[in-house]
Amino acid sequence: MPVNGSQKAMADLLWGLRKPSSRGPRPAFDVDRIARAAVAVADADGLEAVSMQRVAAELGFTKMALYRYVNDKAELVAVMIEAAVGAPPDLSGVTGWRAELEEYARQLSAVWRRHPWLPSVTTGDRVMGPRETAWPESALGALAGTPLTERERLDVITLVSNHVRATHAAATPGTQTWTDGAAAPIMRDLLLRNADRFPLLAGNHATTPAGTVGDFGLRVILDGLEQAIARRATEDAARP
Repeated sequence: MPVNGSQKAMADLLWGLRKPSSRGPRPAFDVDRIARAAVAVADADGLEAVSMQRVAAELGFTKMALYRYVNDKAELVAVMIEAAVGAPPDLSGVTGWRAELEEYARQLSAVWRRHPWLPSVTTGDRVMGPRETAWPESALGALAGTPLTERERLDVITLVSNHVRATHAAATPGTQTWTDGAAAPIMRDLLLRNADRFPLLAGNHATTPAGTVGDFGLRVILDGLEQAIARRATEDAARP
């Protein structure tokens, strides 16, 4: 399969392989500073507010000056992701694969809560930077001592990550009737007034603590994985 030029350029940028331009004046800032400025805009006003023009203005430079560092908005978003994900979780102090995966999911969810725009831009066929790549690498280490194959371990990490992604929107304030967005008090009153029509939602709204969306689903996933690992260990032990 031929190498896509834009993806190769993205890889060079994220992995530090791109040589800085020798033309023009000496660079006044760097990619990390650009990324931090763009992340601040996205955190404050949403990803739709991020543009080359807006980020340049935040830095006090012209839009054209940014093109010495990133070729387009796709590259800008890529460096934003790399800046926002932060260091991968250190699971060395956690005992047992299940506890390690729970901690991985907890920290991944925490990062996405700090940067609610991240889940929507970390999907699809794309080049990841070394910091983002270190996250699944860390999670895979949790399963190193299990009898699962390498492909199965990667499937587990994908399943856990996708579960966090799927429940992220439901845990973000304002996106569902049981979270603490601006419309929550109105929805709470409407549900209580119409509990005869929506008894399940009304009861759920009244009894579900904030921040627990997705916890039950993760436990179910790990319960099933625990059984699969135990079954595989039994099968391996029975082989001559």
